[in-house]
Amino acid sequence: MPITGAQYEISAGDYRATVTELGAGLRALTHAGQPLIAAYPPDELPPGAAGQLLAPWPNRIGHGRYTFAGSSYQLDLSEPRLGNAIHGLARWATWAPVRHEPDRVLLTHVLHGRPGYPFCLELGCQYRVGAGGLEVTVSARNAGSRPAPYGTGAHPYLTGGALNDDYVLTVPAARWLQTDERGIPSGAASAVTGTAFDFRRARPLGGTHIDHAFTGLERDPGGKAWARVGTGHGELALWAGEGYGWLQVFTAGTFSGRCQAIAIEPMTCPPNSFVTGEDLITLDPGQGVTHSWGLLHVQR
Repeated sequence: MPITGAQYEISAGDYRATVTELGAGLRALTHAGQPLIAAYPPDELPPGAAGQLLAPWPNRIGHGRYTFAGSSYQLDLSEPRLGNAIHGLARWATWAPVRHEPDRVLLTHVLHGRPGYPFCLELGCQYRVGAGGLEVTVSARNAGSRPAPYGTGAHPYLTGGALNDDYVLTVPAARWLQTDERGIPSGAASAVTGTAFDFRRARPLGGTHIDHAFTGLERDPGGKAWARVGTGHGELALWAGEGYGWLQVFTAGTFSGRCQAIAIEPMTCPPNSFVTGEDLITLDPGQGVTHSWGLLHVQR
């Protein structure tokens, strides 16, 4: 068995995806045989959190310490070099298949309590492909007896066979979040106007290095915010549904020595939200929440 567990293949039309038992991660996604995300072999751990589902928080919690409902908690430092807890608790867990059909797979996981997060969540993640590309639906329900803090995100690295500097990037965000050397926000989100991080109109990435969260997202009439990466093979379009109020953009450069890639990560809350409370979701016992995002190829 590969270390990422069972591999769930789904396909429809020109789209094909592979989802892993480990963490309900998206290991590969192609359109007409062309990779849309940076993939990795099934017997390797996902490098740089590639394709991972992030819950019950995305991004970082500084020093792993936070206070919720009057009690203080200490999480394991899963990013020890920088002294942070990063990307939640569910990405290294075993997820069980509930339904696996040719074009979709639904995996679930019960996140039981542990030191630093003494809460119980029932998590679900469905991947579905069709004519409109990939759609991912993430759900969480508080199965415990006390209110629980919650946030979620995803970590796909978009790739299109070009050098990063040649990618044409669109991020429909009015504000960006400055961080310190540990990736922790150093203040409130500020306007992108007049900065190197204004990608509201498509423009080449050039030499701009980005590892920041963006918010103030412009949405279409259906409530979707669209980020786009123009490549040599067309355009990759990632949409974030309502509730995903943030996009983390990371210009990774060479991805694990294999290809050039840009991570665009839909998030329900910014880094360190367990500490600041910004856009943090509180799930009361029995309460649930669902979020959706997707990715498709647009032919030029």
